[in-house]
Amino acid sequence: MNKILRVASVGIVLLACALVVVAQTDSKSVNKLTDKAATRSERTNGVMPVAGSAISEEFVIGTGDVLAINVWKEAEVSRVVPVRSDGRISLPLVGELQAGGRTPKQLEAEIRTKLKDYVSEPEVTVIVQEIKSQKFNVLGMVMKPGSYVLTNPTTILDAIALAGGFRDFAKQKDVYVLRRTPDGNQARLPFNYKDVVKGHNSAQNIVLQSNDTIVVP
Repeated sequence: MNKILRVASVGIVLLACALVVVAQTDSKSVNKLTDKAATRSERTNGVMPVAGSAISEEFVIGTGDVLAINVWKEAEVSRVVPVRSDGRISLPLVGELQAGGRTPKQLEAEIRTKLKDYVSEPEVTVIVQEIKSQKFNVLGMVMKPGSYVLTNPTTILDAIALAGGFRDFAKQKDVYVLRRTPDGNQARLPFNYKDVVKGHNSAQNIVLQSNDTIVVP
């Protein structure tokens, strides 16, 4: 009887030890997952803009674009602002500024000049955080029709590639671009894909403008 009790006691002790080891392992796993989640959160909440590095220096700011304006060591001036329908923005100390029609570098220069009366050697950075003003459309027989943001100089060939290429039975010789002219009319610009890719009529591979629509019949 005593042997049975001793065996049972040993079994209980071993089981308790096993449970402690499992608990410690689970605790370490939870801590690792928590650390990873914290790291991801820190990266997500950082101040580095998502789209800024992809935007050309020649990008022209337009109505609806969202700008992240940072003045080093001047938190009360730094902020994220949308460009209003009149193309202007408002900043503390600076007041009203014309942002529409300018590049981020040009806007930086003006903000820097206006801040010199209040801040010694201001360091200003303007980043386009969201682009809502400049887009083009690709419609018809392409794999991914829709609207695309126009961040860098983009040709018709570039746009077709972004849209995933042609679908079966697309009329590649009869592609055209619809463009609004300054007088309010609409121009139709032809594009023969098969000629252009063979090196012919390369002038048809124009650089797109905001609100252009590519139609692939």
